[in-house]
Amino acid sequence: MNAFGVQMTDLTMRYGATRAIDSLSASIQSGAITGLLGRNGSGKSTLLAAIAGFRPPAGGQVRVEGRDPYEDDLAMAGTCLVREAGDFAEVRVDAALELAATMRSTWSADLAGHLIERFKLPTKKSVKALSRGQRSALGAVVGLASRAPLTMFDEVYLGMDAPTRYAFYEELLSDYAAHPRTIVISSHLIEEVERLFEHVLVLDEGRLLLQDSAEDLRERGVRVVGNGEVVERFVQPYTVLSRRHLGRTTAATLYGTLTDEAERSADSLGLELESVSIQDLFVHLTERPGNGVAPDQEAGVWATQEEIR
Repeated sequence: MNAFGVQMTDLTMRYGATRAIDSLSASIQSGAITGLLGRNGSGKSTLLAAIAGFRPPAGGQVRVEGRDPYEDDLAMAGTCLVREAGDFAEVRVDAALELAATMRSTWSADLAGHLIERFKLPTKKSVKALSRGQRSALGAVVGLASRAPLTMFDEVYLGMDAPTRYAFYEELLSDYAAHPRTIVISSHLIEEVERLFEHVLVLDEGRLLLQDSAEDLRERGVRVVGNGEVVERFVQPYTVLSRRHLGRTTAATLYGTLTDEAERSADSLGLELESVSIQDLFVHLTERPGNGVAPDQEAGVWATQEEIR
């Protein structure tokens, strides 16, 4: 099976009266690593469950390689969703891996064995008796060794310690390069994983905030630092996500790409330009006035979704 692409059109998912996903239209590119970002409660897990065919939509549609994934054997066979909480039967680790292997025609026993050794997983131990970190590592083994055309990790690494997390990132990139497929990594903790992303999809309260290539997104955030009055004149034409003041110095975070001419102008005005990481840009884009931000920061001009898009 080839890498699977995903298309959502006006997708709505409900829990009772609550819209967890609200009229979402977006896509996940086949054969690429996409970061699915959003604050807690933004709808990330619900969206992944819909893509995996666990629940039918309340409205709109989701298509995996052109097929409705809900109760579709082909779409479900080619999709692997691994959640941080784990979805393993209360059996021994080796039995859980054997079960995973029977469900995936793309399963790699060699890769599974390598990962078990690297993550030091006790195969004779009951899944129930594993630590949280070991359960997360088991999920990583299942997700990677499945080599499913569409593989989705929902916060799977959160229980791991730092060495295990970095081993997971390394193994993911290595096997993805050797065996390309569509990979989605859902997270609200971005700093460590943003280097993996080729594309980024950001949810905010169940709606699409933005979708872009990671490279373009990294170029869209600029921090302008300098004399407050000069900064204010310079940033007038731009969308300002936040302002921070320290004495006469202002640091303004902009959403937009500066032209070469604008960069030269900033230099001539004595202003410093700093790049903004995807994590910092995400924090600014999903923050709202009154949500605990500092008064000086709240004084910024907050972008609407239309301006961001």
